[in-house]
Amino acid sequence: MQIPNVISLNIPHLTAKDFVELCQANQELRLERAASGEVIIMPPTFPWTGKQNFGLIGQLWAWSDRTALGIGFDSSTGFTMPNGAVISPDVSWVSKQRWEALTPSQQQQEFSPLVPDFVVELRSSSDTIKKLRDKMQEYIANGVRLGWLIDSQNKRVEIYRPMQNVEVLDSPANLSGEDVLPEFVLDLNKVW
Repeated sequence: MQIPNVISLNIPHLTAKDFVELCQANQELRLERAASGEVIIMPPTFPWTGKQNFGLIGQLWAWSDRTALGIGFDSSTGFTMPNGAVISPDVSWVSKQRWEALTPSQQQQEFSPLVPDFVVELRSSSDTIKKLRDKMQEYIANGVRLGWLIDSQNKRVEIYRPMQNVEVLDSPANLSGEDVLPEFVLDLNKVW
């Protein structure tokens, strides 16, 4: 699959350990690994997208710090999904109980073998909506409990949940974290 502004490398027989070594040797690159083994090099975001992501992360951090229910992560964090893909959502969150069940090595030195409970993908001008929708479906298929695809270009949000149809909201003012992020409400006016 050809995606604009994204370079894919096909490296045969790339094991999980090999991928970790590739990432360590190329720390200046933001890499993901598809379940097929394809290595995807993600370009840096443009300043406007970075600003939007900062507004999103700031709100999630404040809620997470206040509730102490789990741990939030930025777009540089890699997680190993059950299908073998190593993904880096723009924003993610894991419950405290699930995070603490990992060994220190899994928390600090590897791409944690853990699927986040919650993920956000924020569409940048270099992203295709199809690519992001496919990514969101993959997250849900691998155990993510709640996912938001925020398309700020069109002021549209797609909400992904297991075993449910995608809910599409046009120009919402806020989003609820539902039972995954109890009492969390994202103010989209700080993101748009």
